[in-house]
Amino acid sequence: MDTDVVVVGAGLAGLQCARRLERSGLRVVVLEADDVVGGRVRTDEVDGFLCDRGFQLLNPAYPAVRDWIDVRSLGLQRFGAGAVVRTGGTTTTLAHPLRHPQHAVATLRSDLTPMRDVLALARWLTPTLLRARAAFRSPGRTLRESFDEAGLTGRLRTHVLDTFLAGVLAESGGESSAGFVRLLLRSFALDVPGLPQDGMRALPAQMAAWLTGPVRLESPVREVRETSDHVTVTTDDGTLRARAAVVAAGPQDAAALADVPAPRTHGLTTWWFSAPDAPRTGPFLLLDASRPGGGPAGPVWNTAVISAAAPSYAPPGRHLVQATTLLDRPDGLADEAQVRRDLARLHGTSTEGWELLVHHVVEHALPAQVPPLGDRRPRWTGERVLVAGDHAATASIQGALLSGDRAGRAVADRFRP
Repeated sequence: MDTDVVVVGAGLAGLQCARRLERSGLRVVVLEADDVVGGRVRTDEVDGFLCDRGFQLLNPAYPAVRDWIDVRSLGLQRFGAGAVVRTGGTTTTLAHPLRHPQHAVATLRSDLTPMRDVLALARWLTPTLLRARAAFRSPGRTLRESFDEAGLTGRLRTHVLDTFLAGVLAESGGESSAGFVRLLLRSFALDVPGLPQDGMRALPAQMAAWLTGPVRLESPVREVRETSDHVTVTTDDGTLRARAAVVAAGPQDAAALADVPAPRTHGLTTWWFSAPDAPRTGPFLLLDASRPGGGPAGPVWNTAVISAAAPSYAPPGRHLVQATTLLDRPDGLADEAQVRRDLARLHGTSTEGWELLVHHVVEHALPAQVPPLGDRRPRWTGERVLVAGDHAATASIQGALLSGDRAGRAVADRFRP
């Protein structure tokens, strides 16, 4: 045998799987088709700016992040605990009253936080805050159905939560699992997410550096074939024989290599601009709820002055602005002129002097989280091939890490000497 286990894909799931296998005493080869590790967790460096592919955040409250990632060495730069909400011609800053006491009075008195909605949200989320497993007490409920049942139907939902969660889930219809969203909001309540000093790419780079051997980059896998006593993994450079293989590639690639159906996914785009002057939103996400009844009046669902929260993302004296659109909407592929006009409206300033740095279309940003989520353990497709990834767990960094770790444990239990 060339090795004990071949891991296909150096995204978060594949890297964590390889780490767990090595700790279990198995020899591992990690193959990655791209020229860097990370999978969908990527960062482009453009003229000194750091532009992640898709607006991503690292939440240190995720249990897998706490257990397996050295967050301190990443130099996490946190966003504000709240959001700025645009409603027509006005903006309102809603923020955690203890973390941002200067915004406490405005937050509590805002018509976006009616007491009826605040109490309904508390009833809906508190059991999960106390015990994570309570999130799935109604496993078949969509987010929309669950909010309706809880009586969370006012402006806190329509103008704040629906818009915010659409950007997080890359899905605007409220069809995601209510249980999954409860877990997400639990993590947001327990800690404030942020961005590493060197961009989101620093997370997979840290994980890859902990492996015994380097990841084999630019090694696309063409076939994974199982026999009675080994697995043959074919690449452009030849074949590898191993006792087992873990397919931890992206959702579409995993379906092509293993006997699993391609999961439904949601997509988004991100626009990254250099601005000579920083819009006055501070370190908060700006949500658009300008449409009658809530929701965005243009293509942009959220935008942020990234450099206000993460100064390392921009050269000194310059400012980085991000904007997100959703591909499940007709205007999800809006052109630059449309996005600039929308940003000018949202930030209340001209965008003529802004320079477009890069535009990312992430077609398969997140696997759909349709209820019930069902069995989220890694899937064996034979006696020697296992499939892992956030598409086999939950659509989050937590899900990717947990799926990879479970896959590593499952293979180790079966094939450890």
